[in-house]
Amino acid sequence: MPETRRARGRVLVVEDEAYVRASLGELLGRRGFDVNLSNGVAEALAALGRFPIDVVLADLRMPDADGLELVRRVQAAHPQVPVIILTGQGTIASAVECIKAGASDYILKPAEPDALEVAVERALASRALRREVDYLRGAGEGDDPPVGTSGAWMQVIREVRAAAPSDSTVLLLGESGTGKEVVARMIHRLSARSKKPFVRVNCAAVPIDMWESEFFGHRKGAFTGATADREGRFRLADRGTLFMDEIADMALPAQAKILRALQDGEFDRLGDEQPTRVDVRVIAATNSDIDAAVAERRFRQDLFYRLDVIRIRIPPLRDRKEDIPLLAERFARQIAARLGRPAPGLGAAAVADLAAYSWPGNVRELRNMIERAIILHPGAPLAALDLPPAEGGAAPSSAGAGDDDLNIRSVVARREKEAIVEALRRAGGVRKEAARRLGIDQRNLAYYLRKHGIDPDDAAR
Repeated sequence: MPETRRARGRVLVVEDEAYVRASLGELLGRRGFDVNLSNGVAEALAALGRFPIDVVLADLRMPDADGLELVRRVQAAHPQVPVIILTGQGTIASAVECIKAGASDYILKPAEPDALEVAVERALASRALRREVDYLRGAGEGDDPPVGTSGAWMQVIREVRAAAPSDSTVLLLGESGTGKEVVARMIHRLSARSKKPFVRVNCAAVPIDMWESEFFGHRKGAFTGATADREGRFRLADRGTLFMDEIADMALPAQAKILRALQDGEFDRLGDEQPTRVDVRVIAATNSDIDAAVAERRFRQDLFYRLDVIRIRIPPLRDRKEDIPLLAERFARQIAARLGRPAPGLGAAAVADLAAYSWPGNVRELRNMIERAIILHPGAPLAALDLPPAEGGAAPSSAGAGDDDLNIRSVVARREKEAIVEALRRAGGVRKEAARRLGIDQRNLAYYLRKHGIDPDDAAR
């Protein structure tokens, strides 16, 4: 985000006296706010329908309709926009009436510049809090602190602590399930923005026809089906952090608009006639080879360089196996507490099994496996987890040294390999078609090919 001018919000000044209106606009402009001016209620309501307004500052006494009427109409049409009433003829009764109607503040003229600035900042903070509450009600926070003592993980923590105090963009790289969102939340918690919103969005999950609305928001009536105003993710994250997951899977047409928001700190909300300015720190993440995507022109080079300021690589779980017992014990406590059960113990046999497994699904797979064991075996220690076969078809240590013809894991591994070879044969070696026949995606197919040492060309013959 640009550091030359910090976005403070857009204020609509509603005042019928031209001199007072201009003076208020000049004062707020000097204090760093963007300002729109209106000479009455009708013009103010029209502006609210066209421009991205954060706060309304209105005179109480105006010829066409008073400030109290404006409060009521803004509350009805734009309930998220706070209104501050400014008057030279204040009474306790009028103040009470305005506050009851929904005004956020009531200030007597002539207003002290500092007091006016504080009132506007208070209104902006109230609006930001409301946006954050609405977002969290719909999304939930899911804020698990990182755990680990391995050398690979401690290197990540050192990089996070170095990056967090800055406002620089961070690019997190790592396989699916390694905990990129957990790391992003840690960066946010350790930053100066920790009291402000942390907003996440999965770039791969947003349909291209809804992309602008999702990221930048829209005005009611901006397109068919836009029945109400909507705040986009950038606006929700104002003064805070926007976590953009799966950034490498963003469609090319969308990348240019994200680039503008990152470079200029502003964007155009659908239906608005003026741009919205925000102050957002972006943390991006991907499990894809983004360098290859740039080389193949699937990802814009200029956007890549804007994102790739601080690069942090999150190691897969197989490269930090010393952390597996710590993670497993924490997951067991959390899951058992959620289910209202005592936390099961993690015996030596279970630890050995966990260490022997390759964890293609990383930390997410470990958590799911612990949850499955606790649900299916209530009250039992985690002595023999239901692990898939290790790479190459060898069973984990807890399987014992029984006859391979009867060992269930060995049988499953053999059948798994046979199914993959047969699918490749029927697909003529085309991986996409083989994955479709197996009911998995190509990324999982690649894992199984490595696991069983299968050459697709050989299998297709």
